[in-house]
Amino acid sequence: MKLNTLTAISPVDGRYRNKVDALSPYFSEFGLIKYRVLVEIEYFISLCELPLSQLNEIDPAVFQKLRQIYEKFTEENAQSIKDIEKTTNHDVKAVEYFIKEQFDSLGLSEYKEFIHFGLTSQDINNTAIPLSFKDAMVLFLEVLNKNNELIHEFAAKWKNIPMLARTHGQPASPTTLGKELLVFHERINKQLDLLKLVPYPAKFGGATGNFNAHHCAYPDIDWNAFANEFVNERLGLSRSYPTTQIEHFDNLAAIFDNLKRINTILIDLSRDVWQYISMGYFSQKIREGEVGSSAMPHKVNPIDFENAEGNLGMANAIFEFLSAKLPISRLQRDLTDSTVLRNIGMPLAHTLIALQSLNKGMMKLQINEINIEKDLEDNWAVVAEAIQTILRREGYPKPFEALKNLTRKNEKITEEKIMSFIDTLNVDDNIKAELKAISPSNYTGIVPEM
Repeated sequence: MKLNTLTAISPVDGRYRNKVDALSPYFSEFGLIKYRVLVEIEYFISLCELPLSQLNEIDPAVFQKLRQIYEKFTEENAQSIKDIEKTTNHDVKAVEYFIKEQFDSLGLSEYKEFIHFGLTSQDINNTAIPLSFKDAMVLFLEVLNKNNELIHEFAAKWKNIPMLARTHGQPASPTTLGKELLVFHERINKQLDLLKLVPYPAKFGGATGNFNAHHCAYPDIDWNAFANEFVNERLGLSRSYPTTQIEHFDNLAAIFDNLKRINTILIDLSRDVWQYISMGYFSQKIREGEVGSSAMPHKVNPIDFENAEGNLGMANAIFEFLSAKLPISRLQRDLTDSTVLRNIGMPLAHTLIALQSLNKGMMKLQINEINIEKDLEDNWAVVAEAIQTILRREGYPKPFEALKNLTRKNEKITEEKIMSFIDTLNVDDNIKAELKAISPSNYTGIVPEM
């Protein structure tokens, strides 16, 4: 079979390809190769600007032509590198040979041995991969922020709609629908603030992190200062030092863990909205021609929230593995990180699919205020908390116990029973009027600013 969206093994590249296509420039084999070329070219330019004496003769005007090697990088270029790799059996070395061919065509043959000068492949991989990840996160965070803004929009829209709360699955002190959505918005905001604090880490230091070859060839150059400027300023990453042959991946793991927490919040949201739909608080807009069940014509299933939950769970399973595995490497380095790092786009892809499903699901929601009001009216027992608290304020003897005896009988607590109970209380008529003014619909506490 030829590879296409119907024959792909992974649903990310098959069924959901049109939802995650924007991630392809960063996490595909093409993307990885392109970012490797970028790092190699920028490294060579930085050596020229150091300057190394052997590179002094190069006209800086040629740097733009060098940058065009990665700026105008094509699938044909990537395939050329893959063809070279068939001989080298080494992916980064194939990139080096490709760039040397480009130097030949630019008349820079005498300088091409300074491509990949003194480096190990991990100096390229451990800068190219975090750089592509950082760039992809710009796109990803745009989608996440739009979803979070949508949650806030609905929270503000429904902020004054009273709703029965449920703790332990049982009726509890009422709240508002908007406030409950605002909780998720604020939780995500807090995690986004934490995410901003974690740098995108990179390693750059030669075969075992000590610049052995560089120092041997040019002992008078401060290679640490060079590497810090190259990684931090030119690439816009954060150089880890000291390192082994590879980056520690501790900060990368922190980013994965942070994204996992955001996903966990979104799972919580998906399940709650699913439950509200099941309870009849929401109905869903029906799209012409859409089928909810192959056998039951009446069904309109909350599939968008189910799809989101499933994909968020998949993403978190991969994030969990990545953050647990990558910081561990035998001695100065083993190869297990190499194949694992090729998968860091997968959890982002599953999360992106989930975000699109959540957005679609939220836009289909139609509030059913009649059902929400009925649920409140059927649960007058929840005002018992308010009544006993006011009675405490007034110094009434054992108010909690009095309300407990009223509300924990195996019978329905109605408005009439609450009013009758208030009439039996030995308190001032003004207090009775205050108590009778409380209802499940107005006992919602403080509505937060939206």
